[in-house]
Amino acid sequence: MMNFILFSLLFGFYGVLAKDKDQKGRFSVPLLDVKTRQQVLDANQMLTLNCRGRWQLSWTFPAGLDRDQVDVSESRCGRTSKHYCSQVKVSSIQAQHTGLFRCRYQDKPHKQTSIYVYVTDSQQLFVEDANMSPDVLYLKEKEPLVIPCRVTSPNVTTELVKYRSHSLSPDQRNIIWNSRRGFTIRSPTFFYIGLFFCQTTGDIVRHQSRRYFVHRIVNKIKDVRLNSSEHTQALKGQRLVLNCSATAELNTRVNFTWDYPGKSISAGSTFKRLVKHQTEMLFYSILTIPKLQRSDRGRYTCRVKSGDQSQHKHVNVTVYDRPFINLKPRNGLVMMVQAGEKSYKISPKLRAFPAPKVIWLKDGTVAAEQCSRYHMSGNSLVIRDVAEEDAGKYTVLVRNQEHRLYQNLTLTLVVNVSPKIGEKAVLLQDPGSVPRGSRQALRCTSHGVPPPHIQWLWHPCPSKGLPAAPPQA
Repeated sequence: MMNFILFSLLFGFYGVLAKDKDQKGRFSVPLLDVKTRQQVLDANQMLTLNCRGRWQLSWTFPAGLDRDQVDVSESRCGRTSKHYCSQVKVSSIQAQHTGLFRCRYQDKPHKQTSIYVYVTDSQQLFVEDANMSPDVLYLKEKEPLVIPCRVTSPNVTTELVKYRSHSLSPDQRNIIWNSRRGFTIRSPTFFYIGLFFCQTTGDIVRHQSRRYFVHRIVNKIKDVRLNSSEHTQALKGQRLVLNCSATAELNTRVNFTWDYPGKSISAGSTFKRLVKHQTEMLFYSILTIPKLQRSDRGRYTCRVKSGDQSQHKHVNVTVYDRPFINLKPRNGLVMMVQAGEKSYKISPKLRAFPAPKVIWLKDGTVAAEQCSRYHMSGNSLVIRDVAEEDAGKYTVLVRNQEHRLYQNLTLTLVVNVSPKIGEKAVLLQDPGSVPRGSRQALRCTSHGVPPPHIQWLWHPCPSKGLPAAPPQA
């Protein structure tokens, strides 16, 4: 008897758990009191939908149905009033109300159930009729194109018409018809750019849908440029203007965004401009900082985005408190070079802002006017085909007339010349024999920088049949 009672209690307990689990599973999504997933009504009829669930409910309606045309009433329901019930009433439903009615949990909108309602009207076979203003559709690369000419009855057949061109019938391979969705072009080509509409076939009276203009989206950014180099310098209080330009294919539209140190306090202002050429589009965005402060130092980045494509360019801006010239020798005041070198650059350390005027002098006169082998490269002086006469004093004059800044630096260039014996260049005749004991003078003329050291060596005459003796100093 005791075992029977225990078995009954356990059976009842598991029965309650099973029932509770069944209730949870049953209302994991809200339930609609309908037997099918679609409903067909005539225009001006009343639509009533009831929804029940475990949590508070909410509704979404077709785009053509305004919220104030719907009567929604909510209540607690079930044996113990633990469930939530919601009822929707549309007293005089119309063809443009055709679409999907969804009931979902308010705090869990992904938990939902739905029903598609067709509202038939012999005077309006398309949900969006021809009187509506044209809609713009976007043709995206590698994506299907949907022309949403939905109909008000599941049995209506239609065809797709390109304006001033031929009509297309669904083939269920590339051109797919669905009364709830419209026409889907699975692999659209350039043919599908332009004006389209749908129309019914097989009727005495033809009905046409709303017009749809299909526009091809182009996101090809060719190039992005800034009007400044990677490093820009400016004085405090000056105006900074950065021009960011983007070149793109025709029909492309781009968005500009700027990142810069003063963005959070709106230190700068931007201006955008578009120029259309025959083969491309040119976009401009100009960032202006009216009065630079030290806090405006840093990186300025222009970002250009079109669809999933983006490019950017940046510039580092340095702001100085005052103009300056800082001139120093690079490797001492005396420089040495070997004659015969192809080129030699005299390049002191120079930092200055704004950029100064630089003049080079050699021995007091303008270097470039003295010799065609002298020319400037940036702020440096380059000597080509170095020769002995290039030795001397070189003075660099650095001037900033506007801010009355001047600085000079004089450097000495020493040109080393390899020693040469002058007599080697002259063909000497054999003096022949000279009397024994006579006095003879031998001359050796040499030149070089620094002055060469001369050493004489004597080569004794060899005896007959014997090798020559080594030279003696």
